[in-house]
Amino acid sequence: MRFKIASAALAMTLLVGTQASAETLKFAFQGTYNQQDPYSLNETFTLGMLGNVYEGLVRRTPDLKIEPALAESWEVIEPTRWRFHLRKGVKFHNGNDFTADDVVFSADRVRSEGSDATQFLNADVKVEKVDDYTVDFVLTGVNPILHSEWSHWFIMDKEWTEANNAVKVTSASDTNPNYASLHTNGTGPFKVTSHEPGVKTTFVPNENWWDQKTHNLTSVEFTPIGSDATRVAALLSGELDMVFPIPVQDIKRINANPGTSALTGPELRTIFLGFDQRRDELLHSDVKGKNPFKDARVRKAFYQAINMDAIKAKIMRGLSEPSALLISPYLFANSGDFSRHPYDPEASKKLLAEAGYADGFEVSMDCPNDRYVNDEAICQATASFLARVGIKVNLNAQPKAKYFAKVLASGGFDTSFYLLGWTPGSFDSHNVLKNLNNCRDDKGAGGPFNLGGYCNPKIDELTAKVLSENDEEKRNALISEAYTILHNEVSHIPLHQQGLAWGVSDKVTLVQRADNKFFFKYVNFK
Repeated sequence: MRFKIASAALAMTLLVGTQASAETLKFAFQGTYNQQDPYSLNETFTLGMLGNVYEGLVRRTPDLKIEPALAESWEVIEPTRWRFHLRKGVKFHNGNDFTADDVVFSADRVRSEGSDATQFLNADVKVEKVDDYTVDFVLTGVNPILHSEWSHWFIMDKEWTEANNAVKVTSASDTNPNYASLHTNGTGPFKVTSHEPGVKTTFVPNENWWDQKTHNLTSVEFTPIGSDATRVAALLSGELDMVFPIPVQDIKRINANPGTSALTGPELRTIFLGFDQRRDELLHSDVKGKNPFKDARVRKAFYQAINMDAIKAKIMRGLSEPSALLISPYLFANSGDFSRHPYDPEASKKLLAEAGYADGFEVSMDCPNDRYVNDEAICQATASFLARVGIKVNLNAQPKAKYFAKVLASGGFDTSFYLLGWTPGSFDSHNVLKNLNNCRDDKGAGGPFNLGGYCNPKIDELTAKVLSENDEEKRNALISEAYTILHNEVSHIPLHQQGLAWGVSDKVTLVQRADNKFFFKYVNFK
């Protein structure tokens, strides 16, 4: 069976009028953009920034449908052999030709030691060059969603990477970045002209891009601004053209200000809490000789101590939706079958007493303070709720660069209790089951973002079945079975799907995608 997919026409109103006066787009995000190696940090903002410079074999449209990119078409020539026909005439920013050698090289590199993106391509998949513009992917079993995450798997220039001694991936926690960490050479619509990690990054259009130009920008300047107040003030004054996220309490003020508007919408990301369930003794707790989080009663006690309605009303100002699962209800048909464990402090205290912790205990909590909407405030509220049932939380809130370096540190997973957000790159439950819930070893093999080391072989078994099941009804039943186990065992504490809130100058039009990625190619000055 052959699939030939034509590029979607970008004939939407937001993209019309690209011949208007060209401008420099100036924007800010709450966190920094440090790492430019596409395989060093699997994090939404970083991947979104890199998606302006690098490209994958496929990409997603504004409504998140898969379409061709560096591969112009693909076909399943056998149940376990996918063939990708590469786009000819594409050049990297330095002028090198894009060929099958770059795809094979990128397949090896993305699965190598130090890569934070190994889940994009399973280790058992063989990648074979058929000719300069044809590549086969040979699987060990049927996988109907093989390419579902490949919009994030960016193809690198083999010649450039080798010439700059950057074949080895520098992990996010490595303090000695290599050349690819600080420089880029993609095929995408924009090129990086200067990069000061944590300070400022400047982009210019790639005039030799293979695809149709849909913007009127002459350059893009990104500056990280951690302070919500400073970020909003810069938008209101006209110093910046776009900022995100904006505090929910400032939405009305931004809409009332002449020349600015707030763009809001649902996001696919789920914010959740996790526990170290792997170690026999927690790294950061006053409980010695055992690990209280190995007991499901303790995990459920934490769950039932947290008042999500209060967090939604007081911290998120209504711009969130409490979740019973680790996936957005938009992404799983049976999500309506699940409900959160109820908020019940008395039940929480009873569970702690039954588990032998009637007097509570002390534990440290790791939290980013510049990554998710109101992330530190959510962690502070969590600590306050837990204090009411006898749990003393020592909150360690840090900028995302330090946070990820700590909790992912070379596979060390230095955390006892943490907050994390997750958008499945495939927009499919298999991603959630595999990355967040499959059993892992001490280096992360198995479930690379299962920071707490939750492990139930039944979940691993169901995950494998989900990957190879083609019948939608049967597949959803398998997913439901897995989520039921995770819910009953409290593998994690799902909190909510946060809402998107961007601040935009009325001088520009752009596309707000539900995966919270900002692409310059959709921006036009009026």
